[in-house]
Amino acid sequence: MELKYKRILLKLSGEALMGNDLFGINTDVLAEISDEIKEIISLGVEVAIVIGAGNIFRGVKGASQGMDRTTADNMGMLATVINSLALQDSLERSGVATRVMSAIPMRLVCEPYIRRRAARHLEKGRVVIFAAGTGNPYFTTDSAGVLRALEIDADVIIKATKVDGVYDKDPMVHADAVKYESLSYHEVLTKGLRVMDAAGIAIASEDGKPIMVLNMTTPGNIRRAVCGESVGSLISS
Repeated sequence: MELKYKRILLKLSGEALMGNDLFGINTDVLAEISDEIKEIISLGVEVAIVIGAGNIFRGVKGASQGMDRTTADNMGMLATVINSLALQDSLERSGVATRVMSAIPMRLVCEPYIRRRAARHLEKGRVVIFAAGTGNPYFTTDSAGVLRALEIDADVIIKATKVDGVYDKDPMVHADAVKYESLSYHEVLTKGLRVMDAAGIAIASEDGKPIMVLNMTTPGNIRRAVCGESVGSLISS
C-alpha cells in the first residue's frame, strides 16, 4: 500500500480520551486509539503525538475562574503528561514501542524533549508522544502540535476530533452546517473557524504545513488519510 504521508504529527484532544465519560481517561477509548496507531505503524508510518488535557484540567478555564494564568497553564501542561503516560501504557501493551518526551523535565517518568533524539526514535519506528505542550504558559497544545510538527519535519498534522471535518458552524447544533473539503489558512483565520487556535494556524501557514481534520471515532480514518484518500477537511496554502 502506497503512503502519501510517511511521518505524521497526530493531535489528540484530551476530551477525546473521555469517550462517553464525564471526566478522566476511558481505557476502552485508549485501546481503540492504540489499535488505529498500531495499524498505521505496520504500514511504515512514523507517528508523533501531542495530546491535550481537557479531560483533566484546562488552563484557560482555571484562569477564567480567578486562578493565576501561568499557574493554571502549568497545571494543564502537567495534566498532558498524565494523558501521555496513559497512552504510552496502552500502546506498549499493544506491542508498539513508545517514548514520552516532556517539555518540562521530569526524568523519573519520561525523557526530556530533545529534537534530534525525537527524530531518532521516529526513525527507529517508535511512537513519540510530546508531553507538557511547549513548556511555556499561554500556548495551547494546538500550537505545541504545530511547533513539534515543524521541528520533526512531519509531512502533515492530523487533528483527530469527534466531527468529520471543518464546518462553517457547529454541526452538532446547526443541521444546515456546511462542511469544507479544503480551505486555506487565511480562510480559517478570516472566517473565525474554530479548528485550532490562531497562533497554531499562523505557525503552520508560515511553513505551509498541511493540517487535516478528521473524525477519529470512525475506524480506519487515519489509515485512509495517510494513504492519500480524501478524509475530513484539508487546510493548506
